[in-house]
Amino acid sequence: MKEKFLRFIPARLRNRYGLGLGLFVLYVCFLSDYDLYTTLKLRAELSKKRSEHERYEQDIRTVRAELHELNGDMALLEKFAREKYKMKRDDEDVFVLVARR
Repeated sequence: MKEKFLRFIPARLRNRYGLGLGLFVLYVCFLSDYDLYTTLKLRAELSKKRSEHERYEQDIRTVRAELHELNGDMALLEKFAREKYKMKRDDEDVFVLVARR
């Protein structure tokens, strides 16, 4: 009976060193806290965070350039305030048109 069962186990795993190595690989790949699945998932998340970080750095550079441009030109600053924050002078009326769906 024992020989029939041992026939299905590869020869390298029949001794205690092969068995120990096999159990260690099984533990590292599937049973530990940082198993193979978790490691791959965390690497994908890290890659996603790095791409977001690059996008935010590009946004910061764009906003800083826009700020530098606005600080130099008062007419451009007034246009920006009117368009973005809907500011107006005291003697003006502003009409905001909103598209209905």
